[in-house]
Amino acid sequence: MSNDILQILPEIILALFAIAGLMAGAYCGKDAIARPLLWATTAVLLVVAVLVAGSGSTTHEAFNGMFINDGFARFAKVAILVSAACVLIMSEGYMRTRDLLRFEYPILVALSAVGMMVMVSAGDLMALYMGLELQSLALYVVASLRRDSVKSTEAGLKYFVLGALSSGLLLYGASLVYGYSGTTLFSGIITTAEGGQTSVGLLFGIVFLISGMAFKVSAVPFHMWTPDVYEGSPTPVTAFFATAPKVAAMALFARVLHDAFGNAVSDWSQIIALLSLLSMFLGSIAAIGQTNIKRLMAFSSIAHMGYALMGLAAGTVFGVQALLIYMAIYVTMNIGVFAFILLMEKDGAPVTDIRALNMYSKSHPGRALAVLALMFSLAGVPPFLGFFGKLYVLRAAFEGGLAWLAIAGVIASVIGAYYYLRIVFFMYFGSDQGEALDKNRGGVLGAFLVASAVIMLVAIVNMFGIEGAAASAAATLVQ
Repeated sequence: MSNDILQILPEIILALFAIAGLMAGAYCGKDAIARPLLWATTAVLLVVAVLVAGSGSTTHEAFNGMFINDGFARFAKVAILVSAACVLIMSEGYMRTRDLLRFEYPILVALSAVGMMVMVSAGDLMALYMGLELQSLALYVVASLRRDSVKSTEAGLKYFVLGALSSGLLLYGASLVYGYSGTTLFSGIITTAEGGQTSVGLLFGIVFLISGMAFKVSAVPFHMWTPDVYEGSPTPVTAFFATAPKVAAMALFARVLHDAFGNAVSDWSQIIALLSLLSMFLGSIAAIGQTNIKRLMAFSSIAHMGYALMGLAAGTVFGVQALLIYMAIYVTMNIGVFAFILLMEKDGAPVTDIRALNMYSKSHPGRALAVLALMFSLAGVPPFLGFFGKLYVLRAAFEGGLAWLAIAGVIASVIGAYYYLRIVFFMYFGSDQGEALDKNRGGVLGAFLVASAVIMLVAIVNMFGIEGAAASAAATLVQ
């Protein structure tokens, strides 16, 4: 039992901190503690990330296989914790100036991070569901944090209702899988599908499980919540939705499909390939008509999840490596882009219309250049890092026998380039009419924007070791 506790020590530390923060808020005054608690949560998230990263390279199981601590889980956890910490740092100024900095906010982020960590280490359908629901319940609340806003309340309600539907699909799939395999442990389920002898009932269970998880990554046709929730939530919350939960859900996807159904790759690969195809094209085409930058980023995320699913559809070790590299690059790009969105203000009020960026390069040449680098990277234009992320997943699909999907990915990428380049066009060649955006001091947000843009160029040399770390993480998942 002591070894079991040791394996879940990072999760315990974060959960105990969240409980302590909740007690402190109740007894020390909500308003007085909100800001210190946010910085304390950021520090704890980073400390736990260091603890996870330095916890060795071997694979350990806890609680009779229900919890798996391997290289794959550690890679995903570090990405989740670091991105959550970055978003908290970025959100402090925005939340404080708009009277949204409640003490519950960092606690809910910490609790959702605990849920995500359990998700990526789940070795059992029950552990999977517990982690997923802990993450989801916290996210439903932070989506509607701005209680005086109709859009924010609507975002939280839509997310809750559709999230409940996806949970029902996932639970029904889990019950079918349990009924036809006789166990909820992934190690037991995988033996049931050995030799390609997958029963029809088990196949239906796989389909429902995939449907429930596809909702969490905003894959088409389970994407309908994304644009409204991205638009209605406070911008820092939207930035959180676009980073850590996406990594967690995609890692969970890979964990379930390879650990529980690794012997039935041919059965689920075609389903994932279809989700990938639909997501890439709907996301790329639907974003073309968007003028609200948060809705545009919502459809952008749908398309990017489609590209990431290409790596998963390959069903190979290299495919999982490509998926992990792509998600790491995607999170880095999104942190920079949302730092810029948080800087978009006019007379102190947030602005989301991309037409407000007309001739932005005249008043903010440095920021415009950083945004250009990020948009080119999101579009997959070489030599920016986003290009290499797409190259990895395209190669994984091609080598996995899905050449048609790789070709479709290239076409969707070309279509998607339009709405990224349109933002660049507005900044450098737009009409010089109307009042410009505020010349606010960048501070922390400016630093995140510039750092993210610099990484898009500098990291093409060696990716800061992400490539090797992703390769070893993928090897621990796909045996």
